Amino acid sequence: MGEEQPSVYNSPAKIYGEEKDVQNRFAALNDAFTKKYGHPPLFYARAPGRVNIIGEHIDYCGYAVFPMALEQDIVYAVSTNNNGKYKMANTNSNFGDYETDVKSFEITGHQWYDYVLCGHKATIDEAKIDVPVGMNTLVDGTVPKSAGLSSSSALVCCSALTTMYANKKNLSKLTLADASQRCEAYVGTEGGGMDQAISFLAEAGTAKLIEFKPLRATDVRLPDGANFVIANSLREMTKSENAGEYYNKRVSECRIAAQILSNKAGIEWRKTRRLLDTQNAMNKSLDEMVQLVEKTFHKEPYTREEVCKELNITDEELIKECLNPTTASSKEFKLYHRAKHVYSEAARVWKFKQICEENPPDSLKALGELMNASQESCAKDYECSCDELDELTTICRESGALGSRLTGAGWGGCTVSLVTSEVIESFIEKVKSRYFECNEKRREKVKEALFATKPGSGAAIILI
Repeated sequence: MGEEQPSVYNSPAKIYGEEKDVQNRFAALNDAFTKKYGHPPLFYARAPGRVNIIGEHIDYCGYAVFPMALEQDIVYAVSTNNNGKYKMANTNSNFGDYETDVKSFEITGHQWYDYVLCGHKATIDEAKIDVPVGMNTLVDGTVPKSAGLSSSSALVCCSALTTMYANKKNLSKLTLADASQRCEAYVGTEGGGMDQAISFLAEAGTAKLIEFKPLRATDVRLPDGANFVIANSLREMTKSENAGEYYNKRVSECRIAAQILSNKAGIEWRKTRRLLDTQNAMNKSLDEMVQLVEKTFHKEPYTREEVCKELNITDEELIKECLNPTTASSKEFKLYHRAKHVYSEAARVWKFKQICEENPPDSLKALGELMNASQESCAKDYECSCDELDELTTICRESGALGSRLTGAGWGGCTVSLVTSEVIESFIEKVKSRYFECNEKRREKVKEALFATKPGSGAAIILI
């Protein structure tokens, strides 16, 4: 799975169906591109956003996750040029135009075009392109920004695919996913690869169990009657901004927890980077690892001095072996709670898959309970929820969801709720009334912030 190249279609209908809205979207994109560059695009590239049904903040620890691609996506309209320039524009007026040399460029921050350049660099490096072709691009997105639905990674993946096709190279889905994940580090994110994997490997109508090193994806059929509704808390939080305090801080805490567990077990801790490494070396089950965490770590945060004492290292070695540039100055680390979340959440992913495959009576109820347990762990142990997400997941459960949890990095963004077919319409109306209608700013955005979705297809090229 994934060794084949991304699909090339001769019509958007192959992906989206014959909906009038889709036809209007591509017609408008064609017109805007032609107005911008004086000629129509040669091709389109698209990459979907994703919703992670369960398995939060565990991919970078080595563990399998359970996402599905959204129908919402990022689309690039593209033509080539002969002047060696990469010209970028966006249909969203909040994102200004940018132009740079197609070969010699810098990725300097968290602007939208930096993510484009990440994907561009991924393909240049992977395909060893010495002289990339110049490109004119216009980007259009329907994935809500900073909502935990992977709009930034979809931007990176779409860019990588664009550069591949424009330069007439052939890279597999797996190769593109791996390269995109590595290059996203240039914007300061130590991601685990889930977002890029599902963006390239997704297939319409099915969720995926995504495993890592080696990267592989397994189709998982959801029980009949399972529907997923996305609700955006409308609190924005990007995983690259304040990474040292939030996202990357958790990565470092998990790494330190794994290294201390390995050290206490007599395992070479300097070779340990992930909590999975420790589990594999100890040959224990996930439930046993949770018990080991309970016995090993105190619940209060560990100071830098305590970590150095546990590993018998200097502060300089701590920075080199355990931290990253954005967390080098961190003063304390919550090891007990972070490791407990990762091991218990990894177990919930496999239980979720097992229930889907066995489909016992009340399977939807059991899946919902796992999602609720995930939310509690994210909120209390990983501390990646927020007041708005806590409020919204509570409202969703009280409105008829069998399970509701945050999805994505957290600290804002979206929830995903499991809802049966029978109550989906009433569920949406109740959530709209209780969370969105009571607040003017939320009310203005409810149409794009609350929607049911189906598993969408993966990244592809579209020729018109």
